[in-house]
Amino acid sequence: MTILPRPTRETAAPHDLVSAPHMQPIEPTRAAPATGDTGSATPVVSFDGVLAAAEALAAHLVPTPTWRYAALSDAVGRDVVVKHENMNPTGSFKVRGGLTLAASLGADERRAGLVTCSTGNHAQSIAYAARVAGTGALIVIPHSAPSVKVDAVRALGAEVVLEGERLPEAAAHARTLAAERGMRFVDPGNEPAMIHGHATVYLELLQAHPEIAEVVIPIGSGSGAAGACLVRDVIAPHVRIIGVQAVGASAAYESWVGEAEVSQAANTRVSGLATGCGFATPQSVLRGSRGTAGDVGLAAFELVPDDAIDDAAHLLATHAHLLAEGAAAASLAGLRARQKRDGEAQGGSVAVVVTGGNVSTDEWKRLASR
Repeated sequence: MTILPRPTRETAAPHDLVSAPHMQPIEPTRAAPATGDTGSATPVVSFDGVLAAAEALAAHLVPTPTWRYAALSDAVGRDVVVKHENMNPTGSFKVRGGLTLAASLGADERRAGLVTCSTGNHAQSIAYAARVAGTGALIVIPHSAPSVKVDAVRALGAEVVLEGERLPEAAAHARTLAAERGMRFVDPGNEPAMIHGHATVYLELLQAHPEIAEVVIPIGSGSGAAGACLVRDVIAPHVRIIGVQAVGASAAYESWVGEAEVSQAANTRVSGLATGCGFATPQSVLRGSRGTAGDVGLAAFELVPDDAIDDAAHLLATHAHLLAEGAAAASLAGLRARQKRDGEAQGGSVAVVVTGGNVSTDEWKRLASR
């Protein structure tokens, strides 16, 4: 398999929304279906789809940097590589999925516009991608979402509807609106195009750092971790992928250890992890040989309390000079939990992905008080 070269900062297009070019369509022979209408219960995802996503994104994004911080590695007790997805436009890795999905839309879907539901970063990614693609976006957001993320979605030109206290209520309303208005519903977890886009994080990471032994990834819907597994299986089979969720929002974990997707209440103050159900398409990869699309899958899954996530956000601020929202700090919280429990049993370089930097007012206050 030939791996596409990483686009350089000198040749990649800028992030300016006004001057951004129209999306270049993904070649249908290279990309998995974006709609999930594959004739099977679970939509198809593949490494070829990841390569197609990287090709489509090259005109719109540049690779995010990875850095080592000596103080952070010393504090953790292990060589840590930090992947800065907080430096993307919209401040999150999710923009990769939104732009990849937009690149796969047909003419009728572009005319109809997009509807989705989210607590924040997925919403911004769809709003941003719709604006770049020249189509409309309607985002249903639960009332519990941080206001800073709601304001950011509106600033990108999307229509915002606040509905329900939690994501399941918002999702049901989004599907209703999509049907009523004839718009394209974008599933926040089961869209192959978005999983392929999110996987490009790990295509960049594992190409740039083949020495990495483990990657620790926060899990909400699981699209990012599933994308990491797709890449790892082909180009770095020695790498262990570790998932992390908040203890109070463990639906993806419960789905992973079982044989079916679980729905349950999400009781966490970390909005990016407040997903109340498992998603079939990511789980088909995360389960590895127990799934329908995976190979190795996740090596392990950590559940961490909200306070440990806040502690990790503080450590990133003081030892790596960066602001990470709660979901983004969860990867470091999971790593710290593993190091505390297993110590020297876990060796080699490890990567943590700072998936977003959209810090809410409450997160600012908690960080300042520590």
